Amino acid sequence: MITRTADRARRPLALTLLLAALAAVFAVLLPAGVAAAEGESVRGTLQTSRSGPIEGVEVTVTTPGGDEVGTAETDENGRWEVELPGPGQYVVSIDGDALPDGVELNGEASRTVTVDTGRNQPVNIGLNDGSRNSGGGNVRAVQLFVDGLRFGLIIAVCAVGLSLIFGTTGLTNFAHGELVTIGAVVAWYINVQGGVPLIAATLIAMVAGAGVGALNELALWRPLRRRGTGLVAALVVSIGLSLLLRYAIQIVYGGFSNPYAEYQSQRAVDYGVFTLTNRALATIVIAVVVLVLVALMLQRTKIGKAMRAVSDNRDLAASSGIDVNRVILVVWMMGGALAALGGVLLGLSDQVQWDMGFRLLLLMFAGVTLGGLGTAYGALVGSVIIGVFVQMSTLVIPDDTKYVGGLLLLIVILVIRPQGILGSRARIG
Repeated sequence: MITRTADRARRPLALTLLLAALAAVFAVLLPAGVAAAEGESVRGTLQTSRSGPIEGVEVTVTTPGGDEVGTAETDENGRWEVELPGPGQYVVSIDGDALPDGVELNGEASRTVTVDTGRNQPVNIGLNDGSRNSGGGNVRAVQLFVDGLRFGLIIAVCAVGLSLIFGTTGLTNFAHGELVTIGAVVAWYINVQGGVPLIAATLIAMVAGAGVGALNELALWRPLRRRGTGLVAALVVSIGLSLLLRYAIQIVYGGFSNPYAEYQSQRAVDYGVFTLTNRALATIVIAVVVLVLVALMLQRTKIGKAMRAVSDNRDLAASSGIDVNRVILVVWMMGGALAALGGVLLGLSDQVQWDMGFRLLLLMFAGVTLGGLGTAYGALVGSVIIGVFVQMSTLVIPDDTKYVGGLLLLIVILVIRPQGILGSRARIG
């Protein structure tokens, strides 16, 4: 009785501290976002994997009627920006004849974009340097395998928390994708608007992700569990929470793609049969190191063993003296931090977008289901398989439909082995 009373006394204090911390983060970020919203512009970067940043190409911005608004020349990093007189539609075009040898336009030389009030609208002009669909050494399958491995590791970093949450609580959390987006967006604000180096911004974003995960558990899911809310009802709540967070992010951040301030203009290094930028290589190394550390934590530490025990049998773990609520809270915090890290790694390659986590969510579910629901190692194995399969499926299907290949693989595995690849061995997680 004394323990329960003390726990109830600490709970409001913990919630207050978490809310104060999140309010402080948004108090720092929102003014920066408002300040950045003064004035409109279009901007972009001209680069390819082989040529790197392309300098000295003139970019012209006109109205749809043909009146010139302004021009800019790409700098040594391939970047350009043109200030606009106000919101509206604009036509952005480049001088294709000024492109270096071996680089040509991939499509039209101009693009029509709509710029909203206060937005710095990024514009992507497609370029082809001959490496598209060929790989660094003309071995496309190897190039796609390496790209798929990188993508699969990013999915795995994001999906480990999703799998652990399911293993310890039984909750299928549809709002997990928004934790990925929150991490990427927080890091973007701190890095671009705050001028903080991306590595430090990523660490801060992971702390914010852990805080959001803890707030999810303490303010929503723990009270629902105590009320005996069923899993189906909790599933519906998670879908509603996902919609709420997703469109709240869109209101605050906007509906556009934005790159981080660092590590964007990089030339791909030729490794013989494939090419890889240093940014992509660092993503692979960071993901592998983080996943290895998670595995060691689950196997060697006291809290990791407690997580595995709660996942195997929550009632038995509680009767043996394990604080189940504390373990679940740590799982939520770790899941939020890993999702935030995965969001930053994804934003490095695909830029930061308001719905990036939602678009990745289906592949995360495919990975954890394929590997075995509730198992951290299963999430790793399944996610890597999904990432590689999705990328290599473009050998036979169009690139725009590549995610369908991952879902088809999931269906086949569920028909053949419903428990997943590692589902029958042990619930490690």
